[in-house]
Amino acid sequence: MAEKIKFGRPKGFFDIFERRPGTIKKNMSYCPGCGHGILHKLIAEAIADFGIQDKTTLISPVGCAVFAYYYFDCFGIQVPHGRSAAAATGLTRANPESIIIGYQGDGDLAAIGFNNFIQAANRGENYCVFFVNNAIYGMTGGQMAPTSLIGQKTVTSPYGRDALSEGYPLKVCEMVAQLQAPVYVERVALTSTKNIMKARQAVRKAIQNNIEKKGFSLVEVLSGCPVNLKMKADEMDQFIDEKMTEYFPLGVFKDESADRARVERPAPVYDRDSVVKAMYREVGHEVGADYRCESPLFDRELRIKIGGFGGQGVLSLGLIIAAMGKQHNLNVSWLPSYGPEMRGGTANCAVIVNRGTIGSPIVDSNCDLLIILNRPSMEKYLPELADDGIAVYDSSTIPEAPVLKPGQKAFAIDGADIAEKFGNLKCANAVMLGALCAVLKKHYLTPKDAGDLDNAAFDALSECFSGKEKIVKMNSEAYRLGLDAMNRKL
Repeated sequence: MAEKIKFGRPKGFFDIFERRPGTIKKNMSYCPGCGHGILHKLIAEAIADFGIQDKTTLISPVGCAVFAYYYFDCFGIQVPHGRSAAAATGLTRANPESIIIGYQGDGDLAAIGFNNFIQAANRGENYCVFFVNNAIYGMTGGQMAPTSLIGQKTVTSPYGRDALSEGYPLKVCEMVAQLQAPVYVERVALTSTKNIMKARQAVRKAIQNNIEKKGFSLVEVLSGCPVNLKMKADEMDQFIDEKMTEYFPLGVFKDESADRARVERPAPVYDRDSVVKAMYREVGHEVGADYRCESPLFDRELRIKIGGFGGQGVLSLGLIIAAMGKQHNLNVSWLPSYGPEMRGGTANCAVIVNRGTIGSPIVDSNCDLLIILNRPSMEKYLPELADDGIAVYDSSTIPEAPVLKPGQKAFAIDGADIAEKFGNLKCANAVMLGALCAVLKKHYLTPKDAGDLDNAAFDALSECFSGKEKIVKMNSEAYRLGLDAMNRKL
């Protein structure tokens, strides 16, 4: 006669928890009176009943449920503290038909991970979140949580939470419900049988929305932590029903499930050639994959520093030079640094060009090339110039020639004045680029590389200002002005 099983685990669980270390393979690791086990069961039951085990990924938090993947018979991923929403976004965007479940505690979601979480909710990402609110940090030993109640005593609030000192508990459901994108937001509790059955319905609705791709769903679950709150199980339920629900009322805060259409995002592209085409714009004089710059200048790493005021195009000039190197099969890095001002503050960027691997993007010494657009930057960065380095500077703003070491060289051009006569001071960086290229062609490049340099500059301008043909044309003309002006001086 077949064995009749009256009580058993939902099929969303493993029969035996083989992933759990140690000898105990039948039971979960949660403390008596903890709500995680109940919520796990509701989720596992829904996963099995909906038949979605083979397409479901449950994201485990940092917290007491960190080992949830021991128990659920579906795909699982454990993420760094607070990064559940970031991982969920990547998973659902990469595989739109997958079912993604985020499982987070109040510290994981409402503290360190809140920005990731609220941005995912605001985007309406296609996944559901089960947020366990027990008003305390459980795993780490009972510290105050973002949801700890006013007056509640914890390890880190021994006199009780004070609104003037620690602020008010975060009402996550109320906040999320104000956003346009989320489809469903509800708060439930795991106390009485009646409340657990309501929680079961909420879990199923959230997962159903996930299956139907209706967007972001949140179910906040008021759950007990008797050990850290130092209560018996019945006292814990009473605390939730009488104290927590007074501040965190149960109920549906938003439900547009019946009216919400399926959320369809653009299909992800994985084909290598298509990705390369999208990332790297084709330009007119692009070299072949086997092209190699033959000038000795490129036999070593080139370290470049560009400095000036904010608004002078310092960062753009660095990007253009990096694009020139990239288009000629060289490895490049670009590292910007600037002050908080939109215009007038200091700005600089470091560019490295290398045939081999670039170990660090930082240029703070042994600089091969300085491009300086103002006096403060000259005073600050000239000491970083290598013994055989060169400096190209704007003599419109730096009238005095720099004091150089033997072996160093400096080339001056009135970049700002030329750009102003041209009709647009913002083109001074393109004038400086033209001057630099004149110096390189005259002194440092082979005829072959020199002959290709102008095309490289025009292609880099087209790439960096893609879709802005007027700006490309204007900067190309300014480049030629700088090139011609420096050639006359050389």
